[in-house]
Amino acid sequence: QVHIVESGGGLVQPGGSLRLSCALSENNLSLYDPAWYRQAPGKQRDMVATLENAPNNPKANYTTSVKDRFIISGNNAENVVYLQMNSLKPEDTAVYYCALRGRYSGRTYWGQGTQVTVSS
Repeated sequence: QVHIVESGGGLVQPGGSLRLSCALSENNLSLYDPAWYRQAPGKQRDMVATLENAPNNPKANYTTSVKDRFIISGNNAENVVYLQMNSLKPEDTAVYYCALRGRYSGRTYWGQGTQVTVSS
């Protein structure tokens, strides 16, 4: 059974930073392409960042509103995905979800979500 545990959320002031973590229970993160989504109260769940987990040249993509502020990365040896969030704004407030899409299985597994609140 695949289990995903998210951590790293919390309350931070505008301009601050947080790093979210997504830990996979299996030793095969290299078989997945990770992504981060977020959902604000009353809003739809939107894509934040995706990572094509290529061994030599991983390719990241970001939604326009977070580009140049957020960085998605994966550590295949430790089976952990990260989202480094810098220069945070109140509009970044949301529940953030990690998603792992199996490159060969076609299955997508979701984390439980972690709350990020940006406020003075």
